Amino acid sequence: MTYPLMRRRRVELLDLDTFAARARLHPELVRRLVALGLLEAESDAADRLWLAPTELATLARIQRLRAGFSLNYAAVGLVLDLLDRIEALEAALRRQPGRTTAHTNTPTTITRTLIGG
Repeated sequence: MTYPLMRRRRVELLDLDTFAARARLHPELVRRLVALGLLEAESDAADRLWLAPTELATLARIQRLRAGFSLNYAAVGLVLDLLDRIEALEAALRRQPGRTTAHTNTPTTITRTLIGG
């Protein structure tokens, strides 16, 4: 669990109904995705949900995985975790000096030395 150094202002967050309207989903489905841990949300003292606008991108990712691969929401959560881990590993590889990955398009030069000729 991470703790922010400063709280986000409430104006930066969207209430559940506004978020659902922007996502063109029913608010109850958004509430379920939050309960499953697929979307991150904050709740206030009145137990209303507030979501960051950046969660719209996460929601689009969830919808693409669900539609493209016919995954249930539990499987979507697993795939999202794996994709995030792959992204973190690739970023760590890029930060290492002198390391190249197998999928780079760097041309390779082969030098052959002929013996006796």
